[in-house]
Amino acid sequence: MNTLTVDQSGKGHYCSIQEALDAVPYAEQAMIIIEQGVYHEKLFCDKRNVHLVGRGEVVISNSDGAKEKIDVLPKRGTFRSYTAFFSGEFLRMEHVTIQNNAGAGSEAGQGVALYLDVDCSYLTDVRLLGCQDTLFVAPLPEREREANGFYGPRCFAKRKLNTLFFDQGYIQGDVDFIFGGADALFRHTEICSSATGFVTAPSTCKKDIGLVFDHCTFTAKESVPPESVYLMRPWREEGKAAFLSCTLGDHINKKLRIDWPGHEGLGEGTLSCHQCHYTDQGRTDKAFELSSIQAISLLDAIEQRCKVFHQSLYGDV
Repeated sequence: MNTLTVDQSGKGHYCSIQEALDAVPYAEQAMIIIEQGVYHEKLFCDKRNVHLVGRGEVVISNSDGAKEKIDVLPKRGTFRSYTAFFSGEFLRMEHVTIQNNAGAGSEAGQGVALYLDVDCSYLTDVRLLGCQDTLFVAPLPEREREANGFYGPRCFAKRKLNTLFFDQGYIQGDVDFIFGGADALFRHTEICSSATGFVTAPSTCKKDIGLVFDHCTFTAKESVPPESVYLMRPWREEGKAAFLSCTLGDHINKKLRIDWPGHEGLGEGTLSCHQCHYTDQGRTDKAFELSSIQAISLLDAIEQRCKVFHQSLYGDV
């Protein structure tokens, strides 16, 4: 396995993260150790198997927003606003902060911090900071609703189901700030709303697992009014989000979900909970409650997806 170091002082192999990523041969496994610092970069990585590790406080920062006009196009669009894009077969990332500083969606539009189109990703102690659309977990839906709305990396590629395991991290945003069609497990993670909005916008298919939050804490900045944030509004009709043993702040609306604009009253998407409670100890609506057997089955299913893929790469778990 190749091991490369990135250090802005010039003491490592490279001074920028992108240079290190570019140096990795596609088929080889590589570890990239990033020394402390703020890296003002827009990353693109399509290598097969990469492991990024931050030492000290490592921040990767960019400020592209969807409403920005570029080239001859009227706007950049959501999926070209990313601070970091990763594809390939396997990604591991630890002790890194990725942020998009474009600002509020009302002014800058969507601003993706991390765009994942990796077969299987393991992220531990990773912080993602943004406003609208902070984390996108591919695949994209099959069809766009707005002309050229998907323009960006892999927009014409065949859709494939990806898996994400996000552990002991922090994700901040306001509108649809965790969205996409992957199967994703978020565990022991703080999900912080920075303004009124919607936490998740899943676009998973009916046969897939969807977004699963296990023992996560949903918090908000002091300026966020009570009951002004919904846990889900489905981006597509079969989108799924499940919340297991989670703690919800009083900013979360008791209705938990809301319909996507233009699809009101259609009852699209599936939101489910198991033993979730508000910080005042109140329980979520029983209409959303899963049984213990259903909750265990859901966790087993998504954990098994991660294990099977890991075993195919390394021969063990």
